[in-house]
Amino acid sequence: MTSRDPRQAVGLRGEAEAEQFLRGLGYRIVGRRERVLRGDIDLVALDGRTVVFVEVRSRTDTTHGHPAETVGFQKQRRIAELATAYIRRHRLEDCQVRIDVVTVTFGAEGSRPVVEHFQNAFDSPM
Repeated sequence: MTSRDPRQAVGLRGEAEAEQFLRGLGYRIVGRRERVLRGDIDLVALDGRTVVFVEVRSRTDTTHGHPAETVGFQKQRRIAELATAYIRRHRLEDCQVRIDVVTVTFGAEGSRPVVEHFQNAFDSPM
């Protein structure tokens, strides 16, 4: 593996933790880092028959706020735009769709990360 920006490494670790967490809830992961419209959807999952677009936000601590606070209006709009493009590309217009946010906060070395799941975090595109 090539050396990465430390923030990117935290993000990739967070996505792996989020994926493991969602699998534990029974979600089926069908896409990772899906490239759409010059952007990425972190995870695409199935929760039963619902297509779930998952934005993963990771931090090493909460000194500068909770990771969920980084999903402001502009980011929400962008995620919805990417989800809509994905839906069109894969012809999923007839499916139920939801956008979730999963936050991962890494603590001290060796401690378990704190994973929080916000279902239907904001309005979905369809």
